[in-house]
Amino acid sequence: MKGTFGRLSRTFLSYGVRILSLLLAVSIISFVLVSASPIDPVQQYILGLGTAVSPEQRAEIEEYWGVNEPPVERYFTWLGELLKGNLGESALYRRPVADIISERFANSLALMFCAWLLAGVIGFALGCIMGIYQNQWPDKLIKKICYLLSSVPTFWLGLVFLLVFAVILKWFPIGFSSPIGILSEDVSIWQRLYHLALPAFTLSLMSFANIALHTRQKLIDVLNSEYVLFARARGEGKWTILRRHGLRNIMLPALTLQFASFAELFGGSVMAENVFSYPGLGSAVAAAGLNSDVPLLLGVTLFSALFVCVGNMIANLLYGVVDPQIREVSR
Repeated sequence: MKGTFGRLSRTFLSYGVRILSLLLAVSIISFVLVSASPIDPVQQYILGLGTAVSPEQRAEIEEYWGVNEPPVERYFTWLGELLKGNLGESALYRRPVADIISERFANSLALMFCAWLLAGVIGFALGCIMGIYQNQWPDKLIKKICYLLSSVPTFWLGLVFLLVFAVILKWFPIGFSSPIGILSEDVSIWQRLYHLALPAFTLSLMSFANIALHTRQKLIDVLNSEYVLFARARGEGKWTILRRHGLRNIMLPALTLQFASFAELFGGSVMAENVFSYPGLGSAVAAAGLNSDVPLLLGVTLFSALFVCVGNMIANLLYGVVDPQIREVSR
C-alpha cells in the first residue's frame, strides 16, 4: 500500500513540476508576443468606450495599466497578481477575467466534450469497419471520406452545415447556446443539447478521421499476426476475432490519439464557436485578439494550456489501466 502511494505521489509531483514549467514558458512567450503586437490596447479600449477621451485621461489610463513601464517589470507585476489569483480585468467586457473564463468554460467544455466523444466513438467504429473489410468497398468509401474531411477547414465545413441544416432544412438553430429571449435558468437541458448538436458534430469531424485511419492500420496489423491466423484456422469469424483479439490491441493507440486531440479540439472550437455564434472560450479569445484585450487573451491562453496539460496527464494515467505493461515499465 505504501509503495503504491509513493509511486502515485512521485507521479503527480513529476506531472506538477512539468505543468508548472510549461505554464511559466507559455506565460513568457504569450506576454512577449502580446507586447510585440502593433495594436495599441489603450487605443482599442478608448474606441470601445465610444466617447472622446482627453490626453490627461489617456495618460491616467496608461498609468493605471502600466503601459509605459518596461516590459520585464510589467511581466513580473502581472505574474505577481496571477500568483495571488488575480487574472486582471477584461478591457472588452469590463469584468474580471476569472469570471469570464469560468462562465465561458462551461459552454466550451460541453461543446468540446460532446465533439470529443463523438470523434472517438465514430472514429473507432469506422476504423474497425475499415480494418475488417480491408480493400473492399466499405474500406475504400470510408477512407475517401476520411481523407476529404481531414483536408476541409473547420470554418468552411461549419458554414456549409449551417447553410444546409439550419437555413435551408431548418433542422437546427442558426447559433447560440440557448433560445433567444429566454432566461438562462429557464432553458431546459434538451434545448441546450439541441443548440449544441450541430456545432459539436461539426467540431468532431476534424479529429475523427485521424482516429479512424490509425485504428484501421493497427487492426490490419493485428489481423495479419500469427495468433489471429491460428484463430481463423480454428474457425473463428471476423467479428469474434475483433472482439477477442483486436479490441484490446487497438484500444491503446486509439486512446492515445483521442486524448492527444485536446489541443486540436480547442483550436477548432475557436472557429466553430465563431461560425455558430456559440458563447464559449473560443469566441472570447477571438474577440480578445481582435480588440487587443491583453488580460483576457493572456488568461485564456494560460487556462487553455493548463486544460491541455491536464488532459494529457489523464491520458498517461489511463494508459496504465488499459495496458498493465506500461505500469510495470514505469515502476
